[in-house]
Amino acid sequence: MSGLVVIGASYAGIQAALTAREAGYAEPVTVIADESALPYQRPPLSKDFLLDEISAQGLLMHDEAIFSDNRIELCLGSRVVGIDRNAGQVVLAGGAVLDFERLVIATGSRARRIAVRGADLDGVCYLRSIADAADLRARLGEASEIVIVGGGFIGLEVASSAAKLGKKVTVIEAASRLLERAVSPVVSRFLLDRHVRAGVAVKFGTAVSAMIGDGGRIAAVELNGGVRLGADLVVVGIGGIANDELAVAAGLDCANGVVVDEHGRTACPGIYAAGDCANHYSRFAGGWIRLESVQHAQDQGRAVGLAIAESHEPYDSVPRFWSDQHDLKLQIVGHSARSDRIAIRGAIEAGRFSVFSYREGKLVAVDSINNPADQMVARRLIAAGISQTPDQAEDSSCDLKALLKTGNKAVASCCRRQS
Repeated sequence: MSGLVVIGASYAGIQAALTAREAGYAEPVTVIADESALPYQRPPLSKDFLLDEISAQGLLMHDEAIFSDNRIELCLGSRVVGIDRNAGQVVLAGGAVLDFERLVIATGSRARRIAVRGADLDGVCYLRSIADAADLRARLGEASEIVIVGGGFIGLEVASSAAKLGKKVTVIEAASRLLERAVSPVVSRFLLDRHVRAGVAVKFGTAVSAMIGDGGRIAAVELNGGVRLGADLVVVGIGGIANDELAVAAGLDCANGVVVDEHGRTACPGIYAAGDCANHYSRFAGGWIRLESVQHAQDQGRAVGLAIAESHEPYDSVPRFWSDQHDLKLQIVGHSARSDRIAIRGAIEAGRFSVFSYREGKLVAVDSINNPADQMVARRLIAAGISQTPDQAEDSSCDLKALLKTGNKAVASCCRRQS
């Protein structure tokens, strides 16, 4: 019995299946996942779940009835080992075969492993799945000295959680600042200050050269130059790798993920990809990009679901990210790479501000700390290609919403700067 088969039960895959059904796709829909848990939210794994403030049940994306009501069959605890695109079949571990008319590859990404001596010691951990989070939560209770390798979103969120538990935490970052590829230097400095005030030590411009063990367990981390840091728990967060091996083996075009168009379509008719494993062209990034974010996965999954139901609506969403660290909510809209000017709106010292980033006079990104209102407006401005001037961005009396009605025209009335 053919129909729609979705490989992967995280945000992109589930959104594609639900959207296709809601948009009128009437054929059978099957979602295959190699995890046995019902589809769950991943962002809380490094925060609320790690701190035991939310249960596994509280992580669920949807009640199980949502899937039965929409006639979506969940095939949990099953792993796809092959795609025969000519025969229109997927092969499961164990030899079972499922026919498909439409196929969505939503296999996500996996944590990049660190390649140093001692990397396989007990106590060297990664965080990607609920099983990883449950294991890390148990280890945190026993640990006293924790080393976080990587000053990205995962590393900083785990550092924040561990600091709240009173642990001694050190973050190792090879770059010169935190979240170097994601936020402006202003936000990097602000986050560093907040982590340091919470007792987190941060070391920049260095890398791990080896993990040192004692009786098979992690005991220390050796840095370039020979410095050793005591550690009874290490969390590695050095990025993700697209799970595109199935697509590569099936002969699909892949380049840092499965290459897709604005509808999530691959070059093979009837086969789509979405989420962390997909590489698409973004006008906001000015090139091809693979994004790892919840909002991206949901938006692209929706575009795929609509395309499957022949109700096409191209994916053209502005990239959005968020991260909770300590008492801060960081939100990012747009893509700030290669920006050449910034404007600061709000008071940094008050812990509520936004950084507007420009490239050749065009607004390309806004990073906000505890300032969701700016994010709402910025998303609409960037999507519409409207750029207020840096002076307007910095003037708190300037009504940025007014620019949505007037476009890129200079409007004196929107700014009431006091002379």
